[in-house]
Amino acid sequence: MRLDKYLKVSRIIKRRTVANEACDAGRVLVNGKAAKAGLNVNEGDIIEIHFGSNTTKVQVLKVAENVRKDDAAGMYKSL
Repeated sequence: MRLDKYLKVSRIIKRRTVANEACDAGRVLVNGKAAKAGLNVNEGDIIEIHFGSNTTKVQVLKVAENVRKDDAAGMYKSL
């Protein structure tokens, strides 16, 4: 699954366009490397997002195309 779509489906970022812009600006790191929006996300990857002075770091637990809002938090683990 594409990185921008994963961020939206897992509800880490609310809109895919915002996720896409964050990736293009270099604010998203996957496994310590700057990532483009089209990068393929796999289970076990570490995603780090920098917004202003906030940093969010999560580990991918599950990759799924469609997830209910209640189950979205189960797709990742905060680090």
